[in-house]
Amino acid sequence: MFGVVPKSIWNKLNPADENNMCTWAMRCLLLEYGDKLILIDTGIGNKQSLDFFKHFYLDQQDSLFNSIQSVGFSPNDITDVFLTHLHFDHCGGAVQLDDANHPVLAFPKANYWTNSKHLYNAQHPNPREKPSFRPDNIQPIVDSGKLKFTDQHPHYFEPYFDILHVDGHTEQQMLPIIPYHGTHLVYAADLIPSVGHIAVPYIMAYDMQPLKAMKEKEVLLEKSLEGNYTLFFEHDPIVECATLHKTEKGIRVKDTLLLSEI
Repeated sequence: MFGVVPKSIWNKLNPADENNMCTWAMRCLLLEYGDKLILIDTGIGNKQSLDFFKHFYLDQQDSLFNSIQSVGFSPNDITDVFLTHLHFDHCGGAVQLDDANHPVLAFPKANYWTNSKHLYNAQHPNPREKPSFRPDNIQPIVDSGKLKFTDQHPHYFEPYFDILHVDGHTEQQMLPIIPYHGTHLVYAADLIPSVGHIAVPYIMAYDMQPLKAMKEKEVLLEKSLEGNYTLFFEHDPIVECATLHKTEKGIRVKDTLLLSEI
């Protein structure tokens, strides 16, 4: 998760256990606009095999469905599922297994959103990225007829948020920049997955184009600082959001806060 940064350094940010595994979140975001209920990302899901979960352990304390229900909605209320990208920990919860063990959409009334270039790359992955693009997550959405492309409907999300396209982590990852309570909330996804990744050199070994990821992160941090934006972290196990300021070491965290505190 921290690429070439030595463990002696990153372990202070997110300590590993005796199996060298770290705790990470899969923090999704639900946006309500009148009759629109837009879910950004869906986490990993739970339909994978026991062999898969030898490497990824779910704590079972929180779930996407329980979180949606806790604010008074049901999966049937979701109108749109916006997928920042199609890696398994971002789209796996979009598909579940029914009682007959058949894959079905977890949000049956929703349209699902990606972009055509990213879908092509997901369906024709390079060898390094192939394990992240699981057909059992992607193909049921394609087959459902509910998949939409932001490049074919470029104005659909304009009333709600802007979309920043970045390529360093994976080609055409989409980051929503959301007007919220007088500021902008940046859903940083896998460009800045946690507060520990704000320093520009702290990038993931999963990034397909590391130098591009560093440059894209630098540009986003500068834009966020200038606009007084708040970052929203998808994978940080503790910190939900952070504001930024300039220091001698570069742009760093000013304050950490809960989304409810904005």
